[in-house]
Amino acid sequence: MKTLAAFVACGWLGAVIAADAPPPPPSSVYIEDLTSPEVKAAIAAGKTTAIIYAGSTEQNGPHLALGKHNFVAHYAAGEIAKKLGNALVYPTMPFAPTGSRELRTGHMRFAGSVSIDTETFQAVMRQVAQSALAAGFKNVFLMGDHGDEQDALRAAAKDLEDQYDKLDETAHVYYVPDLYWREKEQMKAYLAERGIPYDAHAATDDTSEVMFLDEKKWIRRDKLALSTAKERPTTGVEGDPTKATPELGNMFIGWKIGNAVNQIHDLLAQQK
Repeated sequence: MKTLAAFVACGWLGAVIAADAPPPPPSSVYIEDLTSPEVKAAIAAGKTTAIIYAGSTEQNGPHLALGKHNFVAHYAAGEIAKKLGNALVYPTMPFAPTGSRELRTGHMRFAGSVSIDTETFQAVMRQVAQSALAAGFKNVFLMGDHGDEQDALRAAAKDLEDQYDKLDETAHVYYVPDLYWREKEQMKAYLAERGIPYDAHAATDDTSEVMFLDEKKWIRRDKLALSTAKERPTTGVEGDPTKATPELGNMFIGWKIGNAVNQIHDLLAQQK
């Protein structure tokens, strides 16, 4: 009987200790998964870097889902944050300049594409970055998966960096071009060495990346087909998506992640 009483007492004491112990820190690096107090606590604990990664909703031919850039952005941003160790990720910006809505140019020739003005895109990215600074993040990094948004990201970062240099010398906003441009150079060289057509849009590079993330959900294998620059206005594709593989996608996204992490480290080192 004494043994049973002791067992019950130990169990009760353990329950009390467990109830009083602080909860484990949230494992997600995405702020949309966290509560406001959890974000505040994470910043206080040292997660003072914010990743703001823009995507785009645009046509990618008959074989590849419209959310391509957003899928890649969400995944890559999370991996970048994990590798940095002190970062949280803001929700993916899903819209970008993709052509004229009125004249139906660029991607706007195709159903489902969304286009916002460059000025609107830049203003939204600027204000999201300001929101991160208001939350207490000290280093905010802007990056994007869509080519037509790169100049606006650079301009938004420069504008805020100049502004906060006067308001708060400990707060910084940076643009990370290597994620996009350096990966394009690496991809172009890799494909050229193997005689694969350059992926100008929705071809080997893009399709491989989405295959790696979720081929069954976002790829239509029966629609994969080579398309030339001349055919692009009709197909929406320029390059050869038939050469795409999940393994290539892992490599291409890995380059984006590695390029971004390396450049972020370099930018932070310049503060010292």
